[in-house]
Amino acid sequence: MKSVLILEDVSETLQWLGEIAAEAFPGCGVTGASTVRDALAAMDRHVFDLALIDLRLPDGSGLDVLRQLRVNSPDTICVVTTAMADDSSIVGALSAGASGYLLKEQMREGIIRQLQQIKEGVPALSPSIARRIMEHFRRTGPAAGETGNLTARELEVLTLIGRGMRNAEVAAQLMLSENTVSGYIKAIYRKLGISSRAEASWHAAQLGLSYGGKEGK
Repeated sequence: MKSVLILEDVSETLQWLGEIAAEAFPGCGVTGASTVRDALAAMDRHVFDLALIDLRLPDGSGLDVLRQLRVNSPDTICVVTTAMADDSSIVGALSAGASGYLLKEQMREGIIRQLQQIKEGVPALSPSIARRIMEHFRRTGPAAGETGNLTARELEVLTLIGRGMRNAEVAAQLMLSENTVSGYIKAIYRKLGISSRAEASWHAAQLGLSYGGKEGK
């Protein structure tokens, strides 16, 4: 991660998260914003590899910034960093396109480790949040093993995005255009009733998907 945006209105916490980002990704550039307006302005000036986004801000919701990033900079990895651990906040963030959800009450070392795992395709989720997501899908998601009538190609794409690959990487792996991959992802989301890569990773794991393509041959 070379460029990190941190959206946090408490100055001490903003500094703390900046130090965490610098330790997780040595040499990265960190841009801080304390309001939605400041974050949107920073997004107009820079393209970020990672955004750490608080939810409650003086002039609105961090979800507005997250949604704008998903539209304008789809390759930016968006991780919510918040003290809010209720189901509605978690589901709302994942539905808006968050790739992770970290609670600021965690130990510094845990947050650093979870951010570093992003590079390995592991969603940055606090353990308690991962448990709540699992429980949510036990109650409301498709039954384990149900593919939602996905085609063979859609299952391949789901497998790869579940491993943390970005659209361009999936396209290269399957020798498809990025537009074609985007179309497959939209179809997968629609059939499974999901809206984020974190949810896709969960479904891929539940389905026990493994990729049998050219990798490693």
